[in-house]
Order: sequence, then C-alpha cells, then structure tokens
Amino acid sequence: METTGGSMRIADHLDAVETAGSALAEAAAAAGPDAEVPTCPGWRVRDLLRHTSMVHRWATETVVRPRTSYEPGAAETELDGEELLAYYREGHAGLVAALRAAPEDLVCWTFLPAPSSLAFWARRQAHETTVHRADAESALPGGPGRVDPALAADGIDELLRLLHGRDSSRVRTAGPRILRVRATDTGDDWVVRLSATEPPRAERVDHPAAAPDADTELSGPADLLYLTLWNRLPAGPLAPTGPVTPTGSVAPAGSTRPAGSTRPAGSTRPAGSARPVGSVTLTGDTEVARLWHETSGIG
Repeated sequence: METTGGSMRIADHLDAVETAGSALAEAAAAAGPDAEVPTCPGWRVRDLLRHTSMVHRWATETVVRPRTSYEPGAAETELDGEELLAYYREGHAGLVAALRAAPEDLVCWTFLPAPSSLAFWARRQAHETTVHRADAESALPGGPGRVDPALAADGIDELLRLLHGRDSSRVRTAGPRILRVRATDTGDDWVVRLSATEPPRAERVDHPAAAPDADTELSGPADLLYLTLWNRLPAGPLAPTGPVTPTGSVAPAGSTRPAGSTRPAGSTRPAGSARPVGSVTLTGDTEVARLWHETSGIG
C-alpha cells in the first residue's frame, strides 16, 4: 500500500486506528462514564465517547457512500453507560472495516493534502483516535500511555505542516518567530515559522546545520512531543523553562475541573499499556510556547 503523505504506509495507519480505538474503549470502561477527562476540561468520559462515536461514524459515511463534498455528521448520541460503550465499539469497528475494505483509488471528500482519499482518512483517523485514546487514559490515575514513536512523529508532522498550515489556525505571534521541534529518539526535526498575519508555516529539517536559528525549541521523545503539542500532557513544557516528565495528567493551565467530580474507586490503567518515559525540554522564548498552548486547539 502507498504512503499517506508522511513516513508511514496506509496499512500502518489502519493498524493504528484499530489499536488506538480498542485501547480507548478499554480505558473508558475502566474509568467509567462519569469520570472526568482532565485533558478536555468540562468533559466526562461519556462526552468523549459520544464525540468520538460521532466522528468515527461521520468518517465511515464519508468513505462508504462515498461523499464528494462536505456533509456534517449526525448529532451525537444520548446513550450512556454500557449502551454507550457498545455504541462506540460498534462505530469504531465499522470505521476500521470501512477503511480496510476501501479501494486504493477511492475518491471522496477530504480537507488536507494527501496522496489519495484513502491515505487521508487512514492518517487522519489514526491520529484522531490516538489523541482521544490519550484523553480516555487521562481519566485513569496513570494518565496517557505511550504512543509508538513512528506514529507520534507522523502525527507531529500532520499537526505542524497540515492542520496548522490552514488559515483556520489561530496561532499568531506579534512579530516573526521561529519554533523548532526536535524528536530526539526518531531524529525527526521541524522548523515552524510564526507571524502576526499568516498561519504557521512548518517544514522538515533535513540538514540540521542549515536550519535557521530558533526563538524557541521543544525537544524530547516523539511520543511526549506529540502529546505536548496536542496539549494532552501537563502544561509544564509549554510554560516554564526546563524539562518536564509525565507525572499523570492534569487539566491545562487556566482550566478548572468540574465541581463535585470524583474518580471511580479502583480504576487502573488497562493491562499492557505503559506510561511515556523521558522528558520534553523547552529552551528559548517561553512566550512562544505559552502562545502555542493557549491558541493551538484544533476545532
């Protein structure tokens, strides 16, 4: 199978959709529908399941019909408890089946550049589901688990070069700034040019010696960078200088937890998952990192 525009094959992304979606369900079942989701302030696990179910079914409809122009998804379900979890699992299984059965020459609506429609949807749903897997795991005591380094690097590439390359990105700086992102385990390296009037312009760094001087640099293992840039880890690396290590998940700076919420007694991380290891280090202008944290949310 062809690649999806990054370094991974379509088959790799399809495996990631399946694996991450199953892990999301396992974490949601362990936490319970009323557990708060610290990475999405104001949400409970039921809100996360309802949202992700809607996205999965919308993507499935786009691929299966196939739709050649944008159509909004159906309203989120009002199911709850075990019925909601079963509904989520059904929608996830349907998405995986649809993507695996889709022809390589599929033509349907997409919203980011990609070698093909199938390549786009495989990649986008791999990261949609992986990020929401981290959200579900944030409802457990240990916080988000590890992300495969190759998948994480691919997701950073999609986030920086494509999602934030759109006019809808809200990341703007008062003047020209350069953010550099370096994955110390995979060797992937990006330069992101920020300005007051244009969306971020990111490019890969193939020859580090030729890279421009950066105002701010984030460096660390790919999976921690991935979760940090998606604001799925504590705000530490995007606020103060110095390293931050994953110590469980907390709400982003400035957010509040829902009043009166409690974590289900005895909830634990699903078997077989592991916490991220290592640290993300921020050097240079902390204002650039703070601005990214506050304005980089994808709507």
